[in-house]
Amino acid sequence: MLNNETGWIVKEEAESDSKYGCFPHERTIEECLNNGLVIIDKPAGPTSHQVAAWIRDVLGAKKVGHAGTLDPQVTGVLPSLINNATKITPALLTEGKEYVFIMMLHSDVSEKLIKNTVSDFIGTIVQMPPVKSAVKRRLRQRNIYSLDILEISGRYVLFKADVQAGTYIRTLCVDLGKRMEVKAHMHALRRTRAGPFYENQAVTLHDLKDAFVAWKEDGDESKLREIIKPVEFGVKHMRTILVKDSTVSALCHGAPLHIGGISKLSKGIEVDDQIVIKSLKGELIGIGTACMESEDIKVQKKGIVATLNRLVMKEDLYPRMWK
Repeated sequence: MLNNETGWIVKEEAESDSKYGCFPHERTIEECLNNGLVIIDKPAGPTSHQVAAWIRDVLGAKKVGHAGTLDPQVTGVLPSLINNATKITPALLTEGKEYVFIMMLHSDVSEKLIKNTVSDFIGTIVQMPPVKSAVKRRLRQRNIYSLDILEISGRYVLFKADVQAGTYIRTLCVDLGKRMEVKAHMHALRRTRAGPFYENQAVTLHDLKDAFVAWKEDGDESKLREIIKPVEFGVKHMRTILVKDSTVSALCHGAPLHIGGISKLSKGIEVDDQIVIKSLKGELIGIGTACMESEDIKVQKKGIVATLNRLVMKEDLYPRMWK
């Protein structure tokens, strides 16, 4: 149950009519496949686009996207979004990442120098994207939230790093070497977290195929339901506003969210924050930009609270209730 104790502000108590929509966990397996995501443990070898294409073919989906490209030889967490769920991809691309990686030094360096150099790279750094990258090559700032040395073995250094989206670990290794006045390169890399998705939640491509075959051939959808997460799972980390049934259709037809349509909202919303707007059943309506902060929404009686940038819900799921 949502309440203030879990970080919610109650604007107006309201109930949702069972005739419209449904709770995400009550969707049919077909609806899950059209509005779901799967957290894949990407193997070394294929590109991220090849993995997405393979998922698309296995599931018979129209489209599959991924949130955060991994190079072919890099393994780890690759959130993959199916059909309608691809609409939330931009919201996930900006989320932080966690990596475990090995840096190889080309010359002998003391452990003291390594540790002292690493400490200098925690915080805001400046990087030049590598030649083979999808972005324009120009200096840009990135935040290194943590950079922990797990082990040093000769010229090999094992790290765990928590970084801002868009940080190049390959470049980080080269820059660490330069600071120590030796050459260095990234020897191996694995992504252990992408935004709210963790390594222990990831499944292999074979797991996904086996679960899909079990459903298609034997009618057993239990494993597939475990693997395919509802689209709402992908935005659970974002601040949220729950709206009344009477407001849902208006939002789906392009109207901004007004204070009168709100039932509950997260604490801590600031102006210009990217926020999630859901029905009282927890269905994702869309992602928008906040025009007010939580404390103002709490006390104001009228005004526009948010505008939707990404509409996810179908227009006809809830009836039209506005004049």
